[in-house]
Amino acid sequence: MALPDVEEGAAAPPGHLLSNGYLRVPRGARAAEASAEVPGGPQAACLLRNGGAQDSSVAEALSGPPVRLAPEEETRARLLPVGAEEEEEEEEEAAAAAPGVEEARPPRTALSARRFAVLLIFSLYSLVNAFQWIQYSIISNVFMDFYGVSQLDIDWLSMVYMLAYVPLIFPVTWLLDTRGLRLTALLGSGLNSLGAWVKCCSVQPHLYWVTMLGQGLCSVAQVFILGLPSRIASVWFGPTEVSTACATAVLGNQLGTAVGFLLPPVLVPNTQNNTDLLASNISTMFYGTSAVATLLFILTAIVFKEKPPYPPSQAQAALLDSPPAEYSYLKSIRNLFKNIPFVLLLITYGIMTGAFYSVSTLLNQIILTCCKEEVYAGRIGLTLVIAGMVGSILCGLWLDYTKTYKQTTLIVYILSFIGMVIFTFTLKPGYIIIVFITGGILGFFMTGYLPLGFEFAVEITYPESEGTSSGLLNAAAQVFGILFTLAQGKLTTDYSPMAGNIFLCVWMFLGIILTALIRSDLRRHNINIGLTNGEIKAVPVDSPTDQKPKAVILTKQSESSI
Repeated sequence: MALPDVEEGAAAPPGHLLSNGYLRVPRGARAAEASAEVPGGPQAACLLRNGGAQDSSVAEALSGPPVRLAPEEETRARLLPVGAEEEEEEEEEAAAAAPGVEEARPPRTALSARRFAVLLIFSLYSLVNAFQWIQYSIISNVFMDFYGVSQLDIDWLSMVYMLAYVPLIFPVTWLLDTRGLRLTALLGSGLNSLGAWVKCCSVQPHLYWVTMLGQGLCSVAQVFILGLPSRIASVWFGPTEVSTACATAVLGNQLGTAVGFLLPPVLVPNTQNNTDLLASNISTMFYGTSAVATLLFILTAIVFKEKPPYPPSQAQAALLDSPPAEYSYLKSIRNLFKNIPFVLLLITYGIMTGAFYSVSTLLNQIILTCCKEEVYAGRIGLTLVIAGMVGSILCGLWLDYTKTYKQTTLIVYILSFIGMVIFTFTLKPGYIIIVFITGGILGFFMTGYLPLGFEFAVEITYPESEGTSSGLLNAAAQVFGILFTLAQGKLTTDYSPMAGNIFLCVWMFLGIILTALIRSDLRRHNINIGLTNGEIKAVPVDSPTDQKPKAVILTKQSESSI
């Protein structure tokens, strides 16, 4: 800080003790040692803020009584680590390279208008991928007759999504962490479009293997899609909108499931005695899906960028400002599995989401026991997912407003369990209206839980990669989804839909107990409100009179330095 009545002198030599006006203090040095470096201690250093002692008034100031510094200046002189002066020299050289610009630095955080376009395009191609997942299961009896295969073969057209996810999630999350958001988004959208076109070539009764191949490509695309909502929300959106953005991204996938419940029964009605008409209807559905998927791939290539020009939150800025270190994907995985709250969340999220996948896959078989028309299965599925979309948005808004992650997660889990119990015992012939109502209640809470799990995981695992934590959550969901679908399908076929639903209720009750055991450690939220942990250290440079003091938790090493 230059004194008002002293002109700035020549800069000190680069290796000088007081270059750039700061006293070089080795990490861990005591304050007394720092003061002993120069006559006058840190006060003398601050008098030489912008140059050497070439002016006589400066020399007199140094030889006279010590001048008391403002608290923030003394704190900075003590805490500024060795090497900071080289960073400031580089900043000054960069500023000098742009003549006529007076230290016009960009804001530390800023929101980009492009974030809404990125979120919209992602939600739309996620919608198409989810539509292709459920389009066979909701009219399983129609495809059984067309391809001449068993019910289990049609169920595998849905379960292949779950099967492909488990082995591919680790290389895909590695790709996301090392190659970035844009490449991952392009691969997801591109494979989704390619799989849709392959299925257009499968509209013959003997080409079941071709439709399985196309569905397999779509299932690989899903691996590149499901882990992105929390990453897009964190990289592009501010702290007051990040949970809502994540819920909106998940909403696209849920909306695709809703459309998958609604359109296939309408586009491909059951025409058992007219195979040519049935093939024509299936072709219409497949070609329409391919055209939309291709358009969204083109838009993804145009709209998606790796990241905004400036970080949208202090949490993202802290990650950018942290010292660079060699990234280790395996170390990140180990850190996550050492995090006990995350492991508990991994199990509970897998149970809840796996139960949702199982109910969605087997909904046609479940509903046909109480009403004999496929169209009712589609409409009940639509009700379930539309209610879940509303639940997702409301849960996201609630989290942005309250930041009560564990409490909200636990309450939604309990209400999902209650909804599943009610749905199970009201699933009877002649009660179709009640089934619609209970299905809506079940969907509101069960699918409303999905963004809660993503955001809670990001909070308790920060600063680990959002893509890695979300990917592991989805992998757990796929594993539980396969096991639940096979078990519930067997119980439904051999006994009754009630037996299969009770099986899910038991597991969801276990999930409630494990959720209650999760310790809530909101690391990302603490960074955004000004709290830090020992791994992310800040040098206080703001005047206490300029803003309210922020609580800073320092490591023991930092405390000894002070």
